[in-house]
Formats: sequence, C-alpha cells, structure tokens
Amino acid sequence: MERLSQRRIDPVTGERYHTTFRPAPALEIQARLLQNPKDKEENIERRLEAYYRNAKDLEEFYEDAFYINADQDPRVVFEFIESCIIKPLPRKS
Repeated sequence: MERLSQRRIDPVTGERYHTTFRPAPALEIQARLLQNPKDKEENIERRLEAYYRNAKDLEEFYEDAFYINADQDPRVVFEFIESCIIKPLPRKS
C-alpha cells in the first residue's frame, strides 16, 4: 500500500517521485506534485480485493505456471524465467 499510495508525478517535467523513498528535491517541486487517482488508497484496496478474489481461479487454470520472486536482481529473475521456459520438448518414440 505504501509503495503505491505514495507515488507522485511532476506535471511540468513528467518526473516520478515517491514521498518516502524518492522525495522531490525542492519544495517548489513538492508543491506541484500530483497523485494519480488510481494510486489513492481506496482504489488500491479495490484492485487488491479483485486480485485476491480471482487469484485462486487463475492459479487453478494455469496449473503449469511458476512463481517468481521478482524482488531480486533483474538478471537472476531473467535467468529463472528462461530456465522455466526453455525445456527440452518431448520427443515421440
């Protein structure tokens, strides 16, 4: 919730900021920052509810799917995805 609800954008430069992790460097910039309506807490909660409502059905439908811990170095994530996708094709005997 914190990561999404604290995102802001500078309408002048298009630069993106986060009020906690990457605040705007000057008070002038901070004063003009805007929040995207989809980043308001009530909208985030609605999206999360929809996700959790549908996640189980999707997991059952995509039973061969794999899980990725994307909170890693991008190269590690790429290599994991690659190893899951590139498998020898079954051969007819």
